[in-house]
Amino acid sequence: MIDCLFMAPGGHGLADSRLYWQPAQGGGRWLDLPALGAELAGVPLALVLPGERLSACAVALPTSKARWLRQALQYAVEEQLAEDVEQLHLAMGEPQADGRVRVIAVRRDWLKALLAEAQAAGLQIDALHADFDLLPAEGCHALIQGERGLLGGAGDSRLVFPAGDWPQLQAQLDDVQLHQPHDPFAWQAQQRGHAIDLAQGEFAVQRSSGRWQAWQPVAGLLGLWLVLQLAFDIGQAWYFQHQGDAFADQSRALYQELFPQDTRIVNLKAQFADHLSQAGSGQSQGLLGQLQQIRSAIGEAPLTVDQLDYSQERGDLALQVRAGNFGELEQLRQRLSEAGLPAQLGSANRDEQGVSARVVIGGGA
Repeated sequence: MIDCLFMAPGGHGLADSRLYWQPAQGGGRWLDLPALGAELAGVPLALVLPGERLSACAVALPTSKARWLRQALQYAVEEQLAEDVEQLHLAMGEPQADGRVRVIAVRRDWLKALLAEAQAAGLQIDALHADFDLLPAEGCHALIQGERGLLGGAGDSRLVFPAGDWPQLQAQLDDVQLHQPHDPFAWQAQQRGHAIDLAQGEFAVQRSSGRWQAWQPVAGLLGLWLVLQLAFDIGQAWYFQHQGDAFADQSRALYQELFPQDTRIVNLKAQFADHLSQAGSGQSQGLLGQLQQIRSAIGEAPLTVDQLDYSQERGDLALQVRAGNFGELEQLRQRLSEAGLPAQLGSANRDEQGVSARVVIGGGA
């Protein structure tokens, strides 16, 4: 078990955010970034990010092969998240009982800047977590801390909500357990064992030994002299040729997995575009029919639809809906269900304009 560093919401980076250091043993305290760097330099830390900066969902992946998993993950979460997945870092958890995988998403550029700030301050970040994920793994749980609440547990939904909304939220949920521990940071730190670690992929922790670090400058100078004098041009040409061949092989293999009926590949780009064109030709009729079905269910509800995505393959319609509060979103889901339209609410985020969540209608909802 390592120390935890909790980042309070409201700031953009570590320097302008309130930071709470929770040691593995004993009580913690609030410290600013310079004080943390002076006191905890070189100490392994788990950085806990505010849920307002993250999104969560659960998806079914078509493959378990490690070499295709990341590509498949991006396709799978596109329909669940409102942001461009190319701009997001996606972290996966363990498969659930139904085979789906829980995913936490965070903007890549923000996380990269945050870790650079920590490194400049002398902090050693060995793990990354979302605060709404540090709740018990079994059942549905809520944590109230001051004016802020977190909702999570075994289900898919992860929510940050104002503490004043708890009575209304509790009335809409079944079997939710409320926690108000005396020391919420220490209590949350104990939940790390089952939480998703965002230090994956490009953000995975890599440490070099101190002895090797001491010799790195000398080795770097020797390596630079040898490479520049003997093999720079040849090595560069070989590298790019090798990378190009590897990417071409990966693209061809992925295409054959997606379209095994195509035994002859002449022009990969043109053939893939043709498949996309064929897949989209019948989309409009199914989309119009589904829109007519859900129109009467939505009625005059005070909601705003910011984004609409339709998947012909799954037969579902995904709406990014903005409402005044979480209760209005839950009422929308109930009206859709009563109209015979299965609907599922994704993780909700609150901002100054209200509550925003993704509603998936039809398909496997």
